[in-house]
Amino acid sequence: MDPLTFHAETPLQQLVLEQALLLAKQLEQAAEAAPDGQVLARVEALAVPAARELARRAVEVALQTQAAAAEKKGRRAAPVRADAASGTKATPDVTS
Repeated sequence: MDPLTFHAETPLQQLVLEQALLLAKQLEQAAEAAPDGQVLARVEALAVPAARELARRAVEVALQTQAAAAEKKGRRAAPVRADAASGTKATPDVTS
């Protein structure tokens, strides 16, 4: 098979591409090295924790990237609750 070239446009894409290719190689090696009757168990034992770690790292990079972009832009405008001691107090409706 001819080699393919991938282009990552963001650090997250680069992480996912690199780690997915590494995982694919490891899975192929595990499948080839596993004895008959053990292929599924060996490949699954490698794939599940590796995929979980890849997902964790991808989420971490995505959140770090978003946080850095938000810091550059500044905080979003949002409504702010008034302090309880602000002087405007509503009287509660009391029924007995």
